[in-house]
Amino acid sequence: MEQKEKNVFKRATAGLLAMAAILCLAAGGLVILVDPFFHYHRPLAGFPYLVDNQLSQNPGMAAHMDYDSVILGSSMTVNFNTDWFEELMGLNTIKLSYSGAFPRDQYNIMKIIFDGKREVKTVFLGVDVITYTGGVTETKYPIPEYLYDQNYLNDIKYLLNKDVLLNYILRPLADPDPTDLATVYASWWTEEYYSEQWVLHNYTSPKKVTEETKKEEYLPGVEKNLDVNICPFIEENPDTRFVVFFPPYSILYWNDVLQENHLEATMEEYRYLAQRLNAYENVEVYFFPDREDIILDLNHYADYSHYHPDYNRFMAECFADGTCLVAKNAGEGGKTIEEYLAHMRQIVERFDFEELLSRK
Repeated sequence: MEQKEKNVFKRATAGLLAMAAILCLAAGGLVILVDPFFHYHRPLAGFPYLVDNQLSQNPGMAAHMDYDSVILGSSMTVNFNTDWFEELMGLNTIKLSYSGAFPRDQYNIMKIIFDGKREVKTVFLGVDVITYTGGVTETKYPIPEYLYDQNYLNDIKYLLNKDVLLNYILRPLADPDPTDLATVYASWWTEEYYSEQWVLHNYTSPKKVTEETKKEEYLPGVEKNLDVNICPFIEENPDTRFVVFFPPYSILYWNDVLQENHLEATMEEYRYLAQRLNAYENVEVYFFPDREDIILDLNHYADYSHYHPDYNRFMAECFADGTCLVAKNAGEGGKTIEEYLAHMRQIVERFDFEELLSRK
């Protein structure tokens, strides 16, 4: 009798294990079929894909989507509409932004883009000076390595992921509302947030730093980041046009710079980045920080740095017609980086920050 009970237990256990294995295979098979992170293949026609996870979905989109140009950068790039790039430049563009992106984040995604051996006509790369002084291998957030490497053995973290099944397969099926990839990752701010009152209410001026940052303090870190994370892609892909641009932070950003006493170091960083990148024949550099019509009016911003989507449109138009282009050499037409920085310095030194902050 005891032996019979043991046999029943063994059969029940085996049955449960078999059922568990079948469920795991079914779950993994469903993930492979739908592939909501595009890890194995391009999107299925008709499936209402939800795209809202930059860290997990960008690598798959870079590997398997149909495109010939790409927008890279931080949250300064999320409000670009890729349809504009088709309209203005005839480019089939995909947006692969990372909020708070460090240079290593750009490296990680460009490695996938260019390892795919596809023809890439143009890379639009937003450069935030505040991120180029950090560590060469530092990313803004930890990345899911299993979605960035070529090791399929660790894909179990994707194939048997409850969040993937529930939120990216079953939820879209239950409530279909596919993401428009032309506007993917767009910021949540609605029109009422773009106001001086809102920006000043949420802004805190840094404490004054008495010791000035040395003029060349930031350059070693910037040089290493360019050497390792950015310039190899420019050099190895001479037929790709790299459009590098500095975004137009509001005048409050420059209040931070003055209060923290690193104006000269910041100016030198802009100079070094522009000159180093503009030395490549396949690179164009655009300088937007000194656009007084944008940066001096806080009604154009939702916080001290994030501007209204209208100015993403303006920048796209500039990429098409050459407005705000940094001349490679004096006398070639257009302003040099020295002229842009001289104007930027003039704006900062003449601006009445005390009066602006008194409106809080």
